Amino acid sequence: MQVLNLPSYQFKVKQEGLRTHIFDSIRKKYVVLTPEEWVRQNFLQYLIQDKKFPASLIAVEAGLKYNQLQKRMDVLVYDRLGTPHLMVECKAPEVKITQDTFDQIARYNMAFKVKYLVVTNGMDHFCCQMDYSQNTFQYLEQIPVFE
Repeated sequence: MQVLNLPSYQFKVKQEGLRTHIFDSIRKKYVVLTPEEWVRQNFLQYLIQDKKFPASLIAVEAGLKYNQLQKRMDVLVYDRLGTPHLMVECKAPEVKITQDTFDQIARYNMAFKVKYLVVTNGMDHFCCQMDYSQNTFQYLEQIPVFE
């Protein structure tokens, strides 16, 4: 798979027929290795190993309802009180991050009101800190370390 703009991590990978699978340590199962999944798995390890987010507080592909439609967000991280804290939307490396990507995660966030929104394609990473009292957000230079 493509080298990403993230540290390098070790993964368990296996071949089943024509498909390659990667072990998702959060979901505790092998999943089909697509370019987007490659970004998700690397970013999960970045959050856990480099940003010190406890794996036990991370949900992958959590479901939500939006406008009567069932949707799935890529990554949702909770704080120690069980409140949604950080949401990540992952795209494949070849997918350009556009306003539509930010609109997608903002729609998902309407149900959760997290403190941080992150959008990544493995090459470019954007993190916003939300301020709901002022109805504003601020782009951060770095993704914060878990508090």
